[in-house]
Amino acid sequence: MMNKKARLGAVAGIAATAVTLAGCGGGSDAATGPLESLTIQAPYLSTNSPQEGNDIEAALEEQIGIDLDITWVPNSSYEDRTNITLAGDDIPDVMVIQGKTPGFVRNAEAGAFWDLTDELGEYENLATTFPETEAAASVNGAVYGVFRARDLMRATAIVRKDWLENLGLDAPESVDDLYEVAKAFTEDDPDGNGEDDTYGLIIPKWPGAIGSNSPYDVIETWFGAGNKWTERDGQLVPNFTTPEWLEAVEYEKKLVDEGLVNADFATFDSAEWNEPFLNGEGGIIVDVHSRAGQIMGLLKESDPDGFGDLVDITGNLAGPDGELHAHPTDGYSGFLAIPKARVQTQEQLHEVLAVLNDLNSPEVGKLLNNGIEGVTYELDGELAVAIDDAPQQLKDDVGSYAQLGTNVTGFQGYRPKQASEPEQELYDKRLAIEEHDTEYAEYNAAAAYVSDTYVSKGAQLDIIVSDARLKYIAGQISREDLEQEIERWRAEGGDTIIQEINDLADGE
Repeated sequence: MMNKKARLGAVAGIAATAVTLAGCGGGSDAATGPLESLTIQAPYLSTNSPQEGNDIEAALEEQIGIDLDITWVPNSSYEDRTNITLAGDDIPDVMVIQGKTPGFVRNAEAGAFWDLTDELGEYENLATTFPETEAAASVNGAVYGVFRARDLMRATAIVRKDWLENLGLDAPESVDDLYEVAKAFTEDDPDGNGEDDTYGLIIPKWPGAIGSNSPYDVIETWFGAGNKWTERDGQLVPNFTTPEWLEAVEYEKKLVDEGLVNADFATFDSAEWNEPFLNGEGGIIVDVHSRAGQIMGLLKESDPDGFGDLVDITGNLAGPDGELHAHPTDGYSGFLAIPKARVQTQEQLHEVLAVLNDLNSPEVGKLLNNGIEGVTYELDGELAVAIDDAPQQLKDDVGSYAQLGTNVTGFQGYRPKQASEPEQELYDKRLAIEEHDTEYAEYNAAAAYVSDTYVSKGAQLDIIVSDARLKYIAGQISREDLEQEIERWRAEGGDTIIQEINDLADGE
């Protein structure tokens, strides 16, 4: 690791006056000499922001050999503050950018941030081992920040394990199995009470449009329709224009028509999603692995002896073609970007990247992800056990500094030890499933590309299709009506979006 003295020496020859780059205001606070501290703007999600000189920051500075000067901004107002910062003179060396918002895209393409596409591979801890995620986080192929990695593979069916055992069934491995299990959970008295009071899938009202990771989106990926966008005959197209998508929607409608889904699926509050599973009304949820852990924790409260026999997870399910088409997340949550108005030369850029490289080292990663050993956690083998009586402010500080972690070469901390053996078994199974399913990930083929038309009206257009999908599944419109709504999406701007996406993919 480069220490502070060596890092400063590496830029001793930088000219005192840096050139102001086109499209960026120089600002009174522009860096003009060797890097003596790293200024950062970052959000915090807790009630109180970290205080200057706190123990986590001190430990980080000792590890990386340079001072950190962090401006903490409440998460609720972070985007507004980002816009204000970029319009002013007090710009930091590094900014946490929370996503590819229209404002960020405009600023990046206008030259406000460094293009790191050809830079990150030179740094051991910034050369990502997740190239598909880095591509998805790019803006039309240009990498304007070090992405902050998040769990890539989270989709699963969560199943009542006791109901499977009562009926002598195995956990589903395919969409065909899912149908059979849902049917058995509805018709074969899985709880053994002699009453017709259970059903298969629990699906809530979903507020998002197409491609917002709803249970419908996950099932459609399992059917081979792709993940929001896919490639067909050399062209990138929305997944809802494929025959596999329509086949999946027919499957979803069949589940509803046969009463294998909660009857109020179109209006059921997602905040109550766990309740039918906990109460023994419904037996399957299609969502993320972490929900299974949450459900197990709630069942533990009501059944401390038997909770370990009530919940199972499957991971992604094979489609009708027998192939596994795994549904991934975006794999990142924003990125660390470097403004040109502050960092004005290539030499200064390398100084900043050297610090970010140190911040993503395995040693520092443990500080960012777990805190201080013996203070916020203790080790049990390779697992971290939280110290409950650690000061709450210090616990909050750990969560805040985690916003600076990128983990682009893999998770750089200790995994948390679970509270009981059943919970640990479920957590370990989740990690094994994630590793397996990642090999079969169906990435959003257009994630990197930003269509101007989509920025201005895409979200509204996508609601056309998601509303039509829901109405068709509910039996309110015909198959012909559904297909006509897809054509309306095309006519009202969708075809323009498709053309723009493909022009960007072709480099035009």
